[in-house]
Amino acid sequence: MSRITPVLTRPVVAALVSLAAALVALVAPPPAHAAGPSYVALGDSYSSGVGTRSYISDGTSCQRSTYAYPYLVAQQKGYALNFQACSGATTSTVTNNQLGALSSTTSYVTISVGGNDAGFSDVVTECAQPGWMSDCNGAITNARNIINNTLPGRLNTLYTSIRSKAPSAVVVVVGYPHLFMGEDCNAATFFSPSEETSLNSTADLLDSKLSAAASSHGFKFVNPVSRFTGHAVCDSVEWLNGLSNPVSESYHPNRLGQSQGYTPLVSPLLVG
Repeated sequence: MSRITPVLTRPVVAALVSLAAALVALVAPPPAHAAGPSYVALGDSYSSGVGTRSYISDGTSCQRSTYAYPYLVAQQKGYALNFQACSGATTSTVTNNQLGALSSTTSYVTISVGGNDAGFSDVVTECAQPGWMSDCNGAITNARNIINNTLPGRLNTLYTSIRSKAPSAVVVVVGYPHLFMGEDCNAATFFSPSEETSLNSTADLLDSKLSAAASSHGFKFVNPVSRFTGHAVCDSVEWLNGLSNPVSESYHPNRLGQSQGYTPLVSPLLVG
């Protein structure tokens, strides 16, 4: 018996070609997309995300979080994040351990640093104790002396290095909020209203030095004080943790502080 060879009409051929193309599209890998602009996040615990209670397992003790504003901004804008910010960082450790991530191809940089240089964590710890066993005023005075007399030179050196290593980058310097709004609701801490006022004014002094140094280097500055007003420790919706367990989470922005506080301030400036 002779075999009958089917005759394919043009419409049938066209349909088969279309079907084959569709099948290829289904199994073929999606086209590669170019990486977004390079974004390097430098700084201390306020940038790494301490206070958010969830940290990346990266083999370090830096406590970097996917809830921190650098990660949120990078996701929002499609930037390629190099997350260097680390808990406990000072101007010196940023210089020694973080600036290697910068290059001539870096497009964006954020940095928060200076609080640890002034020993602000130790100051808060001192002031949290009952007045009869602490020297809150002495600790604040010492911190203010460092902020006024030592920190500006350190910032100048650091910011000069950042600009040298990333000459084309948009650099945003991120400041610190007020921790308190006149109340202390934690049973184990003893901040007086006057001590809270002094701590807030010290934060203002620190922000003023950061702003001045940023301006002199052509960097942008984010002052978060107004944004965090009404969301301090013990406010009805806290964006800042009070005394926490573990203690390292204390007096840092929580997830709302990062997503609702810092992210809307930083994101619009990381352009250009």
